[in-house]
Amino acid sequence: MPGNKPNHKPVSKPARQLLFSEALQHKRLTPTKINPQTSPPLNEFTTMPDKDQSTTMDRILQEITTVSRRIEGMDASITSLTLETKSMRSDIAGFQSRVTGLEQRMGSLETQINTSQVREQDFIYLRSKLTDMEDRSRRDNIRILGIPENEEGSDMQTFLTSTLPKMISLDFDPPLEFQRAHRIGPKRSDNSSRPRPIIACLLRHNQTRQILQVARNHGPF
Repeated sequence: MPGNKPNHKPVSKPARQLLFSEALQHKRLTPTKINPQTSPPLNEFTTMPDKDQSTTMDRILQEITTVSRRIEGMDASITSLTLETKSMRSDIAGFQSRVTGLEQRMGSLETQINTSQVREQDFIYLRSKLTDMEDRSRRDNIRILGIPENEEGSDMQTFLTSTLPKMISLDFDPPLEFQRAHRIGPKRSDNSSRPRPIIACLLRHNQTRQILQVARNHGPF
């Protein structure tokens, strides 16, 4: 009726506690409604991890690419150094071959020089011997002047063997013997006032000394 208060029965304390407990349990089990105005979109929470992962992968790929390029550059440098090393080895081998050739040539030249030196020494020795032989030969030579041209005939040694002892008034025992005897200089006429001298080489040195001693004592003949 109007003007009448609602008829509520008073709730006891244990009943109030039971109702409060049921309300809490009901609130926990009831799904929470999402307010579109205050809650962020669902796709943001689901796509943000994918973007970070993609960015990280891109960076890794870029670094890998950079490292690969550096490695390729190093490979090219190593290849170039390898080729240069091979070229240097080839050049060194060529130099070594040339040095070996030069050493062989030097060895050959040294051998030739030594041989030349030996030959030079032999030549000096032979020349000395020849000079000595010439000196010894000349010691037995006598020069005879004033005998007219062609007076000796065809045999100079026979002519001197018989004529020379008479010219110097000296007898020889054994008789004079000559190794060689001849005139020197260009041939002249028979009536020339200056006949060519005669060079005679005696076989025995003591006879040469005897004739030269007479020439020193009595003058040229």
